[in-house]
Amino acid sequence: MSNYKAVVFDIDGTLVSTNKLIFASFNHVTNKYLGKEYSQEEIVALFGPTENVILKEWMKDKYDSACKDYYAFYSENHDSMTHHIEGLKEFIEELRNKDLHLGVFTGKGRDSSMITLEKLGISEYFDIVVTGDDVETFKPSPEGLNKIISNFNLKPDEVLMIGDAPSDVQAARDAGCKCVSVVWDGHPIYDPEELESDFCVSTVEELRNIILK
Repeated sequence: MSNYKAVVFDIDGTLVSTNKLIFASFNHVTNKYLGKEYSQEEIVALFGPTENVILKEWMKDKYDSACKDYYAFYSENHDSMTHHIEGLKEFIEELRNKDLHLGVFTGKGRDSSMITLEKLGISEYFDIVVTGDDVETFKPSPEGLNKIISNFNLKPDEVLMIGDAPSDVQAARDAGCKCVSVVWDGHPIYDPEELESDFCVSTVEELRNIILK
């Protein structure tokens, strides 16, 4: 088994493929409140701040209603618009039974993060969940990862970050952690060759070999 004492997961594109759901959720409310749609590229360009920050900027005085509609749509369509990663839930259960701390570090807001973790049936497996609502500086800032390292009272090189985006790699690097980039999302946003992470995997078994062998 590796020397890692904690494993930290991103959510979108890592624990589950959510691109379709996120794009549809944003356009659901922009169609309703602004009478317009945004392309996938335009929405991706906004990634960093939480959904609430983006919606507040777009919706102004309609923010409260739009926010409620966004999360209702996100929750109601979660199962039909997301793609689960085969074998990942079982692997997380396996990690839970090892002498390892498990955490989540995501740029998503807490509301959508908890909807996703609960829909996946894995929320109880994580000792700590740090979202974009819990930090002052968003990814690629390592602030959230530093919080997790401190919470577990570990050294940075004892923590492994697992994500799908360049921001995950940069956050891990700045925090002093190793990073695994996963490229199993059915519609990856990022070119795997541009991620420059310590490890790159396309299957859960490859990830298992890094952590447990």
